[in-house]
Amino acid sequence: MNRKRIVILGSTGSIGTQALDIVRRLPDRFEVVGLAANNNVTLLAQQANEFHTRFVSIGSENLLPELRSQVGNIATFAGVEGMCALSALSEVDLVVVAVAGAIGIAPTHAALEQGKDIALASKEVLVAAGEPTMRLAKERGCAILPIDSEHSAIFQCLQGAPERSIERILLTASGGPFRKVPKEELETVTPEQALKHPTWSMGGLVTINSATLMNKALETIEARWLFDVPIEDVEVVVHPQSIIHSMVRFKDGSTLAQLGLPDMRLPIQYTLVYPERVQTDLPRMEIKDYANLIFEAPDENKFPALGLARHAVQRGGTTAAVINAANEVAVERFLNREIGFLDILRTVERVMERHTPEPPTLENVLHADSWARAQARLSY
Repeated sequence: MNRKRIVILGSTGSIGTQALDIVRRLPDRFEVVGLAANNNVTLLAQQANEFHTRFVSIGSENLLPELRSQVGNIATFAGVEGMCALSALSEVDLVVVAVAGAIGIAPTHAALEQGKDIALASKEVLVAAGEPTMRLAKERGCAILPIDSEHSAIFQCLQGAPERSIERILLTASGGPFRKVPKEELETVTPEQALKHPTWSMGGLVTINSATLMNKALETIEARWLFDVPIEDVEVVVHPQSIIHSMVRFKDGSTLAQLGLPDMRLPIQYTLVYPERVQTDLPRMEIKDYANLIFEAPDENKFPALGLARHAVQRGGTTAAVINAANEVAVERFLNREIGFLDILRTVERVMERHTPEPPTLENVLHADSWARAQARLSY
């Protein structure tokens, strides 16, 4: 069996470390050609040495001397350019994009230009640049395989389904830590409270996005592009147990759901070995343990992110890039205690109101991203 040759962008983060756990479990199936990380030099070096990686990249050139001292003769790169270089390597079959934020757009496009398939965990790539990214993938004959548990669930439900048979995509959401908290109490929420997710262990940005439901809002935009459906046909359903990861309702009235334990290694493994299903010792769910599954409609008055996402898609152009970039900065400001919890989405909405959409070329998307970040840093 030929081993699949992979690059992992964001190898020291939550998704990246779990992807490498899958590689450990299936060593005969994968060769890790390259790894990229932001600033965790020590862990990146450990990973590179463990998996005999030939190429590594770190977020800043300033960290290259430290990295080189720990990886010996391994080829080293830095910055976005470094990630692009790894993504375009001729000896690579699959690029795992698991970096936080719109920084993943350029290396994703670099990989697609060279005909590489993408295992996508960075939803911001399709949120900010969905149209040009999907167009490029189609032109180059590349697959974009979703890693997010929700989009992986939809992807699995669609296997074997005829084209244009979707009536509704039902994205499930845990509801975050404030599902039962009255809106007026959210004004005084602290970063520590918002970082306590009831189900998943994730990075700071994703965890805060889950608390505001912006994570789910961005996922509706991602689903619109991944599965080529109108945003109005993507619905969010609150499901606090996180056992049903998403559902698809078809035009004949049938609804298919994908179930599993809230363990990100399951969708990661599915994506890495696709189209196969292989046996590992990952934990199994027992259906008898989940006799009472809960489903609720989200409170869009308390969590306006869902409406903002629909509005962004309906406005079109570069608006979705703006909502994503402004949110990233607003979350950072909240974690730094510069603004309150509810100010996150207030900031996003104000930046959106100031934006004049442009055609979503890659150049315009990146310009809108920079503009929105600068706007969101202003005091409101």
